Amino acid sequence: MTLPLSDKEYKRRIQAWTMYDWANSAFATTILAAVLPIYFSKVAGATLPSAARATAIWSTGLSLSLAIIAVLSPILGTISDVMRGKKRFLAAFTGLGILSTALLVGVERGDWVLASILAILGRIGFNGSLTFYDALLPHVARPEDQDAVSARGYAMGYLGGGLLLAINVVMIQFLPGTWGARLSFLSVAIWWAVFTLPILLTVPEPLTASAKLKPGEGIVSASFKRLGETLRDIRHYRQLFEYLLAFLLYNDGIGTIIGVAAIYGTELGMGSTELILALLLVQFVGIPYSLIFGRLPNTADRRRPIYLAFILFNVIALPLTGIVGAQVLPGDFIGGMPARFETTAAAYGEGSYSPTDGTLQAANTQNTITVPAAQLGAEQDALYVQTPDVDARFEFSFNGEQVSLLYSLGPDGGIWAVELDGQPLLGEDGQPMQIDSYSPTVRYDEATTILAPAAGQHTLSLVVLPQSNPQSSGHLLSVGQLMVLPAARKSNLGAIIAMILLVEAVGLAFAFLTGRRFFSGLATQMNTKNGILLSLGIYAMIAVWGYILNSVIEFWFLAWMVAVVQGGSQALSRSLYAAMSPASKSGEFFGLFSVMDKFSSLIGPLMFAAAGFYFGSSRPAVLSLILLFVLGGWLLTRVDVEAGKRVAQSESAG
Repeated sequence: MTLPLSDKEYKRRIQAWTMYDWANSAFATTILAAVLPIYFSKVAGATLPSAARATAIWSTGLSLSLAIIAVLSPILGTISDVMRGKKRFLAAFTGLGILSTALLVGVERGDWVLASILAILGRIGFNGSLTFYDALLPHVARPEDQDAVSARGYAMGYLGGGLLLAINVVMIQFLPGTWGARLSFLSVAIWWAVFTLPILLTVPEPLTASAKLKPGEGIVSASFKRLGETLRDIRHYRQLFEYLLAFLLYNDGIGTIIGVAAIYGTELGMGSTELILALLLVQFVGIPYSLIFGRLPNTADRRRPIYLAFILFNVIALPLTGIVGAQVLPGDFIGGMPARFETTAAAYGEGSYSPTDGTLQAANTQNTITVPAAQLGAEQDALYVQTPDVDARFEFSFNGEQVSLLYSLGPDGGIWAVELDGQPLLGEDGQPMQIDSYSPTVRYDEATTILAPAAGQHTLSLVVLPQSNPQSSGHLLSVGQLMVLPAARKSNLGAIIAMILLVEAVGLAFAFLTGRRFFSGLATQMNTKNGILLSLGIYAMIAVWGYILNSVIEFWFLAWMVAVVQGGSQALSRSLYAAMSPASKSGEFFGLFSVMDKFSSLIGPLMFAAAGFYFGSSRPAVLSLILLFVLGGWLLTRVDVEAGKRVAQSESAG
């Protein structure tokens, strides 16, 4: 006879389960998103021919790891059901991820093979552990609590991943050389290991198992047999698999918005500071909204009308305030698109130019060297002007504020001084700016941005200094491309954040004053399925707004709107799947869920890329994502959730 679980022990298990979201999200933020991709390109892949080659290798490793885990998840999930080993598989994959992440501390310059192997193993460990972590949800939380518990896990993940990422950013800024990044990798491993202990020590292994092994039958063969029976008997789980198809589509749209947000903002001319802060905003603001969405379906929560009123207020007030503000407030306040820098008789305006548009002048003479075509190299689809002369000066006149410089590194590279209008240009450290083009191996497509103190007509000079790198065999000046960038958007971020907080304060007052009076009837309709449909409607609005936005203030209001739905939509999706999955087969079914989750990162990026190539802009590509939300939402409306739950309960009872 099993003793009933006390409320205290029930809460302890839920807390332990949600802490694993806190633990593994450090890997998602620091390793997958922020630090390791840049470190791989700049340091581990420094001996590769170009940054593009490093990116290609990184992407290949990502695809390989996703393919491996997509194959393993349903098989190992089924095995974990038969042998009652969900926690053992969770511990094994977590251990693989932690060990691989910790070993990244030893990756130095040129170790791209080692970094690739460790990154692949780390991603396999991370994604594999999530399969068994999710599979524990129906065993940890009661059916009526699964929405809130799933949302709480996402909220903990946002908080934990964001906190460690903030710490790691500080480490990278203040520790010398590459030690900031390398110790960040080690900190992720320690964080992941320490905060995994609660789930391993507190949450018991589920006691349910849906099949007994026959005499002489092995665990692996029995697991494959049962997985095959499930796939053959797909009609029995019709509602669940219809939901999986809907999830495949709409989650693809959600993942694409998350993945392309930064590069889309860059294309629109948003500064790196705005982009980084906006991403951190989504990370932390998503915490309370995840909890709110998780409580919307809870019929026992009397504050549901208030939660719903607050969300609906945001859906209307955020775009309205952002769009109107972009139209009526001053350009320097809202970060509108500045006027274009035009080409003049004496200087080039916005655009990309080859180095032959400048002049290459010999040292201590006033004669301009004419560079014959035979001396121009066509390396990596870019032209390179080269000179071995010490003090040789390359000059380029431009009309603008920022110039992006594309150059190459090599064993005969020298040190270049950067001058603007004949005077040394000072860097962020207050010292004269220099570019060291030495590398023991040849590498193309290195880039740096040169910022003038003020917009206008300037002359950029690159001068080969006599004190070349002692390791270098020459003083090569190798320039591939010059690009005059558009004017930087000017905005008042402090005032924009204050406006958003004012909108939220008004929204809270509106929700408390009107929620129970006007939204009680609608709140009774907010089950898990309708909560997801609400989030998809908001995402469709986000796609439309993303198509038309053209200011920093709109970008920030849009980022806040993404934070409203991002965690909640994913949390409710996980709990709805758990409710329609047999608890006795949770490992098997969450293995299938993991496969769909991996495939849902395929369609959206392809649509985005196709639209971008066809239209020459990412704006129509963002708009095209509406199709995924509409189709996914339509399929979700056809899912009979109650019928799916009855099948799951019957299967577990049998």
